[in-house]
Amino acid sequence: MSEQPTIVAISGSTRKESFNTKLLKIVARGAEAAGAKVTIVDLNDYPMPLFNEDLEKAEGLPKAAADLKALMAQHRGLIIASPEYNSSISPLLKNTIDWVSRKVAGEQPMMAYRGKIASLVAASPGAMGGLRGLVHVRAILQNIGVTVLPGQFAVSQAGQAFDESGNLKDAATQTKAENIGKELAEFLLRLAPAN
Repeated sequence: MSEQPTIVAISGSTRKESFNTKLLKIVARGAEAAGAKVTIVDLNDYPMPLFNEDLEKAEGLPKAAADLKALMAQHRGLIIASPEYNSSISPLLKNTIDWVSRKVAGEQPMMAYRGKIASLVAASPGAMGGLRGLVHVRAILQNIGVTVLPGQFAVSQAGQAFDESGNLKDAATQTKAENIGKELAEFLLRLAPAN
């Protein structure tokens, strides 16, 4: 029997009614249904200052960044739900990625990222659903050692897409979102060593 795959799931938005956080939870449920253990991260729990090398030199890695890095290092998979800000990613998500990428003494470079397998999703009120931002997320992750699966998913017109329970109103769209998580879990299961 293969080892249970572990996935950390991060939304690049901390807004209370975030479309991306709602979508992230749907994708995470798909991964769990396929046998993965998913840890959903709320970036409100990991407040970090704006990345600044002078601050890093004076004070070291912020505790929140160190804690998130340690958590990510314990997981093989990564799901990111990324809002689109001006055709790119949210400042919150970029700042988080940058702080967590910082190496401290005794660590391998990019220890929280290298070797990870990731899936990307986005939700946006616009017609493209955040796809333009995912291009940038993909490029950043691939450059820091993450293998990003080719399948991705975006929900357009997100303001009307979700019901009061946080599910997608359209059943076919809900299934597509769940399948992104399922595909990641199944990919990780194929990589996992047999016990």
